Amino acid sequence: MTATLANWLFKWVPANARAGALRRLVAVWTIALAIALVLWGTGNKSHTLGISLVYSYAISTAIWLLSDPLRIRLGPWLRVGPPHFLAFSPRVGLYMLACSTLGYALGTAIGDAYAGRSTWDMVTQSPVRLLGFWISGLVFSGLFILGFYQRARAEDLRHQATEAHLKLLQSQLEPHMLFNTLANLRALIGADPARAVAMLDHLNAFLRATLDASRATQHPLSTEFQRLSDYLDLMAVRMGPRLRHRLELPVDLAALPVPTLLLQALVENAIRHGLEPQVAGGELVVRARREAKHLVLEVADSGAGMAPDAPAGFGLTQVRERLRSTYGNAAALAMSDAPGGGTLVRIRLPLTT
Repeated sequence: MTATLANWLFKWVPANARAGALRRLVAVWTIALAIALVLWGTGNKSHTLGISLVYSYAISTAIWLLSDPLRIRLGPWLRVGPPHFLAFSPRVGLYMLACSTLGYALGTAIGDAYAGRSTWDMVTQSPVRLLGFWISGLVFSGLFILGFYQRARAEDLRHQATEAHLKLLQSQLEPHMLFNTLANLRALIGADPARAVAMLDHLNAFLRATLDASRATQHPLSTEFQRLSDYLDLMAVRMGPRLRHRLELPVDLAALPVPTLLLQALVENAIRHGLEPQVAGGELVVRARREAKHLVLEVADSGAGMAPDAPAGFGLTQVRERLRSTYGNAAALAMSDAPGGGTLVRIRLPLTT
């Protein structure tokens, strides 16, 4: 709901900045309400609370509109870019000063039109008081901007910390799989040399893809599926006919960007906890599909199914952290029993290009 509202209100703003702009607007309106109540409550009550509210909301909204979404829109001209669209430079400083001044003037004009009077009469009657109002508006605007910037910086640092943690998780995950594969490869060399060679080829392809993925935070969905194909071919050599797998990727979704190492842990979980415990093995299906404005990724197995009250394991924790780091609340992961038995894990991502 929030994402839909942000997309509707801020179509003219880059997609990755719309949700943040909406959150900041809500914060500005909340503080504007508090300012109106304080100023009216401590004043001489020469006007109604409604007039105080109109002035406060009009001024704060006008300043926010010019200094926040319009600043993001003018990012190339201001020489700022994501994730904050803000930099401490003379050009940006002059722009923010102009936004505060123009926003104050525009909001005051709206308040005057509603109240039926002219604040600008204070230019001759009390210029010092008018100057005080203007300076206070600049101070409030500066505090707003500084607060939002510091919060954005904190979120960026949390994102970097999560990425570093995910790199650590990746470094722990891959040796575990590698050691198991090498142990199986050693056993196959003497018993079945042909299968050992095939396993070695698949291992080489998988490690090459893993090395490429470790150098980026995102890659095309087709690359993610190719990496899974290499891994599943590797596991098929080890498990033989006990493992059957299908990868379903529509052509029109192949180029969509997704975080690297997103589905790997889910596929490993499905094999380790779902299919390997069964003597007969089973089938693993990984599919992608479009659902309205979302990309849906599913990993389904026909294995042993979920254990009651089972805690979230290493793989699910890793994927949830990656989703939270990359998409915030715009992505979701759900785990349920698969139709006909087994486990279904579904990831829903915003559809981006």
